[in-house]
Amino acid sequence: MTEAGKPEGQDPQKSARPGIVHIGIGAFHRAHQAVYTDAAIKAEGGDWKIIGVSLRSTDIVDALNAQNGDFTVIERHPDGPKAQRVTSMSRAIAAARDIQPVLDALADPAIRIITITVTEKAYGIDRASGQVVVDHPSIKHDLENPRQPSGLLGILVEGLRLRKEAGTEPFTVVSCDNLPSNGVLLRNGVIDFARRIDAALADWIAQSVSFPSTMVDRITPASTASTYADAKRLLGQDDPAAIETEPFSQWVIEDDFPNGRPAWDAGGAVMVKDVEPYELMKLRMLNGSHSLIAYMGQLGGYRYVRDAMADADFAKLVGLHMKNAAATMQPLPGIDFAQYGEDLLDRFRNPEIAHETRQIAMDGTEKLPQRIFAPACELKGNSAELGTFALCCAAWMAVMRQRIDAAGSGNAADDINDPRATEIITALTNAQSPSEIYDSLAALPNWMPDQLKSDASWRDAVIARLAVLLFGDDVNAAARAAMAQEIAS
Repeated sequence: MTEAGKPEGQDPQKSARPGIVHIGIGAFHRAHQAVYTDAAIKAEGGDWKIIGVSLRSTDIVDALNAQNGDFTVIERHPDGPKAQRVTSMSRAIAAARDIQPVLDALADPAIRIITITVTEKAYGIDRASGQVVVDHPSIKHDLENPRQPSGLLGILVEGLRLRKEAGTEPFTVVSCDNLPSNGVLLRNGVIDFARRIDAALADWIAQSVSFPSTMVDRITPASTASTYADAKRLLGQDDPAAIETEPFSQWVIEDDFPNGRPAWDAGGAVMVKDVEPYELMKLRMLNGSHSLIAYMGQLGGYRYVRDAMADADFAKLVGLHMKNAAATMQPLPGIDFAQYGEDLLDRFRNPEIAHETRQIAMDGTEKLPQRIFAPACELKGNSAELGTFALCCAAWMAVMRQRIDAAGSGNAADDINDPRATEIITALTNAQSPSEIYDSLAALPNWMPDQLKSDASWRDAVIARLAVLLFGDDVNAAARAAMAQEIAS
């Protein structure tokens, strides 16, 4: 269901009013959902402008509000950058300053959709059980202070409570983060959170609120001085909210919007009944390859993905992993996995995209379970395809060991940049040999699946690769040796 019809004689962008609240207005949202919504309003109109919410940062809120919510998107094409001005955001709110304007927006009957990009660690939901992690800082705070929430689930539940009490139709909640079955996971977490404070509210949410799943894809590096310089050069104005991204973009959405939606399909989104096959393809082939590039790139001395992919052997390794990932999936009508892999390699090689391996490498304990462990579970322990999955796991472990060693008596948690950094440091305190490192990290609770932990061939495969990565003092040479060994096997 879409709301179409441009107001006659008016610019649909200028006349449109807010209909969406987006939580997490980082670079990815501005390069992705905001662009699709911009195109949708231009194509078919409708009151679908976005109120952006930042849970932590205040700088981006101030920058956007100083520009009436408008910002610049720089697309990094191989033949040079192209710029567009995106005007789909009406204003931004800093939740860290005052949560009340956020709750007021969620309670507004004009708001019919909440979209979300807050990264995996902000949810506070255990993937195995679908229940909230009660000792997660935001979950703990919000369960104790449900009327003054600070985290994602607490904010959503309080917004839904306000609408229920006012007799207002609920909004649709759309996760746009890289999580398997993100709509199902978010629904389970919201209901479980609500049930811990108000069983009747939880029942109402379960019966009344839609949580469509989505698959999102667009490489969005951090903005740099070049981003801002190009924004001014191409559009003639300074823009501290400018972001840069690749030309490619994809959004696959489960079409379940009881109270309407923008014409996202007119903006290029794909509306489907079942997102999961597309999601698996992206998580395993793109995101899994990204993690492999990130950790092997860190070990190999590559700052950017494009630099790693300029190395012929590194590109072969990544292509091999994509082939191995494709072996874990069922055929998808209309999709050629081999061609999809080639297209990914071309995207990764784009010399104009400065995507840092260190940026991709953060939050490994959140990313590896769905990108690496889940597909590895579908391969037999002696499968030839298992090798690159074991290498990625070993590379992560090697990076963790080396960052702790490099920090010395300093704060290794900052270098590790993972929500479970303290646990990782504790696990590796007395672990030095490859087997000790593997056993200590594999024992992290609720992380590596039991199927892998009990598989001796998986353990042997990871330890063998870890031994190569940690051999000698020349880290880069060790990484190249591990890469060459994998390609030859």
